[in-house]
Amino acid sequence: MPRATHDALPKRADFLRAAARGRKIARPGFVIQVLRTEPDATPRIGFTASRKVGNAVQRNRARRRLRAMVRLELAERAMAGRAIAGADLVLIARKDTAGIDFAALCSAFGAVLDQSFAGDHGTGASS
Repeated sequence: MPRATHDALPKRADFLRAAARGRKIARPGFVIQVLRTEPDATPRIGFTASRKVGNAVQRNRARRRLRAMVRLELAERAMAGRAIAGADLVLIARKDTAGIDFAALCSAFGAVLDQSFAGDHGTGASS
């Protein structure tokens, strides 16, 4: 299985930029902020969980589930020739992220990616 390639969103400023200028989509289990960048850029992905999610164990579990969901979905898309490019994604865990069915979580994420990148064949940023 090919490895889904993406980079980390390393700096707080990158998270804030995605929050300020990106598109925000809420789903059960997570909120995603999508900021379109250069068309051929490797997608950068960041994960966060506030203390509203719970204690450190619950926040870490929620972030692990989000990372697994992203890894799985991006690998499936890469194998199908539908890899995403040119975006910064910030996934925000919700209180129910750790408890929601993993298949439902993955399917919601796939639907959000389909919605965000519909008709996009690497043509660049959209407004």
